[in-house]
Amino acid sequence: MRIADNTMYNNFLTGYETSTARMQKTMTQLASQKQLTEASDDPLKASQIINLSTSVDQNAMYGDSIQDGISWNQMQDSALSSISDIMLRMRDLIQGSANGTNGSDVNSANKAEIEQDMSQIVDTLNTKYGNKYIFAGENTTTKPFELEKNEAGDITGLTYNGTDGDLSRQIADGVSVDLFANGSKFLANSDTGAQAASLGDYFNNVVTALNSDNKSELGGTLLSDTDAYRDNFVNVRTQIGALTNRLQSALSRNQAQSTNLQQSLSNDQDVDVASAYSNFEKEKLTYNATLAMGTKIMQTTILDYMY
Repeated sequence: MRIADNTMYNNFLTGYETSTARMQKTMTQLASQKQLTEASDDPLKASQIINLSTSVDQNAMYGDSIQDGISWNQMQDSALSSISDIMLRMRDLIQGSANGTNGSDVNSANKAEIEQDMSQIVDTLNTKYGNKYIFAGENTTTKPFELEKNEAGDITGLTYNGTDGDLSRQIADGVSVDLFANGSKFLANSDTGAQAASLGDYFNNVVTALNSDNKSELGGTLLSDTDAYRDNFVNVRTQIGALTNRLQSALSRNQAQSTNLQQSLSNDQDVDVASAYSNFEKEKLTYNATLAMGTKIMQTTILDYMY
């Protein structure tokens, strides 16, 4: 009898421990909302969850990089739009100064305004996105453009302190784009067809012509150069716009990928609450039944075996 009692008691303990563990696991799933409470529960699924979580995080980083690139481009677009408007105003003033009927007072006023416009162009080219200069090439922490002036305070040229490189951004696995940053593109006349050798020389030529009241130069070469350098700003802005469109498309793909990855991760990781609660109720019934059986076993005495 004692051997039989001992066997029953051991069986009860085994059943009790198993039932308790199952109920505890279900309670933990409900509390955490996760299918796996430990990696040892399902090593293969745990590995899949880790890989998916890594992919979700990596995709989010790419999304941030894309959005940052779009914001960078939008800042540049706004700056170049302002410069284009300033160049148009300068053109009107240069054309006005080329008018033979204007007196010296009008030309002096035009010169002062034109030099202010030149300063504003340079200030705009020195625009920052966060703490980075947007037209400094790879040298984003150094102010890229600086006006040169003579002792009289007249503008004589323009210095560029940046590099001729752009900024690379990774926007997907194995996919990178170059954000425009090369401010030297605004200086040279190779893409403009202007007679002035550089934007700085153009500034100097305009001021020199205004000082000497060279109406022929103002109404001829300098008007053409104004159009040429403005067109150069517009062309760069167009290129930036094309890149922005590409980044917008990349962002849409990234967001779709994020949704798919999040759904896959949820399928593997998140618990079905209704199913888990149903399992919990079943495990609780089993636990209570096991406990009731154990109570009867432990209440058994020698009197129960007497005839």
